Amino acid sequence: MSVAVANIRSQVSEAEWEQRVNLAACYRMMAYYRWDDLVFSHISARVPGEEGRFLINPFGMFFEEITASSLVKVDLEGRKKMDSPYDISPAGFVIHSAIHAAREDAECVLHLHSINGVAVSAQAKGVLPISQHSILVLSSLAYHDFEGVALREDEKPRLVADLGDKNFFMLRNHGLITLADTIQEAFLRMYFFETTCTIQVRAQSGGGDLIPIASEIIASAGEQVKQATRQSGGALAWPGLLRKLDRLDPSYRE
Repeated sequence: MSVAVANIRSQVSEAEWEQRVNLAACYRMMAYYRWDDLVFSHISARVPGEEGRFLINPFGMFFEEITASSLVKVDLEGRKKMDSPYDISPAGFVIHSAIHAAREDAECVLHLHSINGVAVSAQAKGVLPISQHSILVLSSLAYHDFEGVALREDEKPRLVADLGDKNFFMLRNHGLITLADTIQEAFLRMYFFETTCTIQVRAQSGGGDLIPIASEIIASAGEQVKQATRQSGGALAWPGLLRKLDRLDPSYRE
């Protein structure tokens, strides 16, 4: 069930409304897969046609409650650009504004504190090449060392420098980030990232030797995935995910 928020569809463009619906759906899928952390992680997406503005979750609302209308529109300075009774997460703003400002291709930035993701982020070797899921992650993975809760503006340049041109970003002792040119693709990347971490934790718990995947296979992972998913795995999986949400609770569309 969603928290009662006035529907704003008539106040925004069709392109923004579509972006809001997909972003709200992404939040609901985080809750469905139990990757949320009460109210303390975040996903953002650019507002189509409005440079320097993006949508992010209303701070204090659970992911299972978020709707298209409840998402908060802000600029890169954290100023609300549309009336909302909700504030935004200070830490969420620092991380997301830094990445959106630095990466033009980052239409969506997805950040989680998932249990398995944080567990692997605390391991010295990080992500290991031990599963089919891991090869896509390892083909475009960067790391950033923990500096405390991400509240300081002076951490932004170091975040951006460590991220570089990668699409999977592990914040040490903290969590996971994916970015993409669509919400759909950012979700799929996070699905691979979190599943990679879950498989790794379970494989390590068995206590036996692990079989590493050859580096040449990892090097061609991006092309392998494109062939396996007909270019865009996010676009392929997303309609089914929306159908799942519509069966469970279609209120994310409000």
